Amino acid sequence: MPRRTSTLLLGLCALALSAPAIGGTAGDPAQADRLAGAIRFPTISAEGKVDASAEALAGLHAYLQKSFPLVHQRLTRETVNAYGLIYTWPGSDPSLKPILLMAHQDVVPIAPGTEEKWHHAPFSGDIADGFIWGRGAWDDKGNLLALFEALESLIAGGAQPKRTIMIVSGHDEEAGGARGAKAIAELLAQRGIHPEFVLDEGEVITDGIVAGATRPIAFIGLAEKGMATFALTAEGVPGHSSMPPPRTVVGQLAAAVEKLESHPMPAKIDGLARRTFEQMALSMSGLQRWMLGNLWLTEPLVRRKLEGQPSTNAMLRTTTAVTVMSGGNKANVLPGRAQALVNFRIKPGERIDDVAAHIRQTIEDPAIDVTLQPDAEEPSPISPEDASGYRWIAQAIHEAAPDAAVVPGLVVGATDSRYMAHITDRVYRFMPIRVHPEDVARFHGTDERISVADYQGMIAFYKRLMTISAIE
Repeated sequence: MPRRTSTLLLGLCALALSAPAIGGTAGDPAQADRLAGAIRFPTISAEGKVDASAEALAGLHAYLQKSFPLVHQRLTRETVNAYGLIYTWPGSDPSLKPILLMAHQDVVPIAPGTEEKWHHAPFSGDIADGFIWGRGAWDDKGNLLALFEALESLIAGGAQPKRTIMIVSGHDEEAGGARGAKAIAELLAQRGIHPEFVLDEGEVITDGIVAGATRPIAFIGLAEKGMATFALTAEGVPGHSSMPPPRTVVGQLAAAVEKLESHPMPAKIDGLARRTFEQMALSMSGLQRWMLGNLWLTEPLVRRKLEGQPSTNAMLRTTTAVTVMSGGNKANVLPGRAQALVNFRIKPGERIDDVAAHIRQTIEDPAIDVTLQPDAEEPSPISPEDASGYRWIAQAIHEAAPDAAVVPGLVVGATDSRYMAHITDRVYRFMPIRVHPEDVARFHGTDERISVADYQGMIAFYKRLMTISAIE
């Protein structure tokens, strides 16, 4: 996810993990080998460079065909914009809507200067100390290969689905997904395909992360926040710094930015966030259980507490992040122009127009131009809990991790699944992985890895989910 997820972790989307598996058995050692082989293809997404990893993506496709022969014999395979993938396993009952499972092929780059900090080279695919190492082990080739392993196993066992199973894999999720998942969603819409549910990466099973929780909590993402970046531009007359005006364009812009940071959009425990906290309360103890279970009385106090942490604050409001500022190029020259880019992650229930109005009302400076930048997106719709897809995912979680509570959540980043909201109102975001506090630093970071046991648990989860939703 270039922007990704978790509810109380918020921002998780690509971790490498060291937690125990959620429900796999010993598994086939070759499963880890096959994931390791996929990691060795450096399918790095680059903004604005469509074919930057063309050779690696083509190599990965050939590798999948070689590694999963039964899948490629039984399922139909289509490509979209050369590298996006659609696999279809037709069900015996065409009256049933298909299920659609997603995982992307691309990965984020390695941060410059950090290569030597990796204990195993980023694209080594090393298997050591019980882990599979490398960029993409978790985000998102672990999910992708686990889906193929589950399919291969089901086919080998003689399974025949009643409901069609579709696998969709974009190749540019980390760069926005326009040529991959977005184009695939448009194609499916043209064909009149409306899945029973969609499942993509997103939330996780948190273990030891939620303070006061008496058990692990598995969050199923029902929605994603929207995203909008606004450019704030101040213009004036350039000149010599020895004769400055009372306020330079840089000072004018700085004052506007300070107001935005000091006066964010309001925080509220309502909608999906309220449902999340109220259901979390059932897995809490003591005072925390009482506080979250009685928000009708305790909301002001709880809200102030949650606002104090970036992760929980992001659940309650549309967030404000000043990400780029520019203006001037010489110490003794007054710049004629200064600009700031401010990124907002928009809470469900609010809109891009609400953000624009908030900016103008807050900065109170009509001389500053406020312009919405391209690629803005409204928050996704909130998918229902009382639907078959949610129930099937929850059942598969309960069977794989019986110690975990299942709770609806909000994804604060973005995933490829947001494009599928145009073809179904049942889009869910969950990764069958346990996450401990020590795993968080690996998110899009150094030493990405996944334990062999966790990976086998992922395969078991997907196999069970396909079975209960499409085969039984």
